[in-house]
Amino acid sequence: MQLPVVAALVLIVAGIWSLVVWPQFLRRVMKDPRARDSAGKATKFLTVHVVLVSISMVLGAATAVIGLLGLLG
Repeated sequence: MQLPVVAALVLIVAGIWSLVVWPQFLRRVMKDPRARDSAGKATKFLTVHVVLVSISMVLGAATAVIGLLGLLG
């Protein structure tokens, strides 16, 4: 296998990994007692983690797309 093909496959796998792992993480964060205050409003803990997961998933999707484009030529 040529290096560009291997690099494209690594990017695809890394992108898929992000898209699979981060939503599971967010589900656990949302169940965490620190995610909501006594009134049920989102805390900074939850907000920060939602932003982190959102950015990571956008980057994961972009990584996978770049890998696919590299693989397809």
